[in-house]
Amino acid sequence: QVQLVESGGGLVQAGGSLRLSCAASGLTFRSYAMGWFRQAPGKEREFVSDINRSGSSTNYVDSVKGRFTISRDNAKNTVDLQMNSLKPEDTAVYYCAATSRFYYYTGTDYDYWGQGTQVTVSS
Repeated sequence: QVQLVESGGGLVQAGGSLRLSCAASGLTFRSYAMGWFRQAPGKEREFVSDINRSGSSTNYVDSVKGRFTISRDNAKNTVDLQMNSLKPEDTAVYYCAATSRFYYYTGTDYDYWGQGTQVTVSS
């Protein structure tokens, strides 16, 4: 029933940009905070960014601060991740996730997950 579908991944050169989008369906989108996570080969899933229900509050992992921007459009049921100045270490599968909680710290706090989209940054 609930679906989160990411799009926008691809192959880019270091220093380039990508915009990821996650389209949600089957849930009351405005009642969920949204997050982006990523998983690189051989590594654990890592928190990247989140945004609260209204879009008034955001968080970022230190490694992407100043480069990535999360946003949401509750009228379109989408959450985006604008990624600029990409680095090879950003290479990973990126996942969007949704949580009904008001406090969320780890991936275990999220209720729903997308299928992921591959981002590859070449050096």
